[in-house]
Amino acid sequence: QVQLVESGGGLVQAGGSLRLSCAASGSMFSINFMGWYRQAPGKQRELVAQIIRGGPTIYADSVKGRFTISRDNTKNTVYLQMNSLKPEDTAVYYCRYWGRTLGNDYWGQGTQVTVSS
Repeated sequence: QVQLVESGGGLVQAGGSLRLSCAASGSMFSINFMGWYRQAPGKQRELVAQIIRGGPTIYADSVKGRFTISRDNTKNTVYLQMNSLKPEDTAVYYCRYWGRTLGNDYWGQGTQVTVSS
């Protein structure tokens, strides 16, 4: 079992920055992927950024060049640095840890990010 606790959301003006954190506890043995998703009102949840154990990262086109995903293995924490925020980035952001085997899929509780124009 893996438990995820997110923090760092809030209200920011357009052009501002926020850093989200996702602290994990439990067994990381079967976890291969870590990522951030978001869900805006009336829209489907979408992948924002993903980091694979070993380093490679993937970003949604809408956030490339503005957001950076990183991890601190010593703290079992994944971060999402969000710069140049836009009103369309407003959503609930969720952290996800998952593995290649069925059942190894864990989500955080979500943290609200609101960007005002």
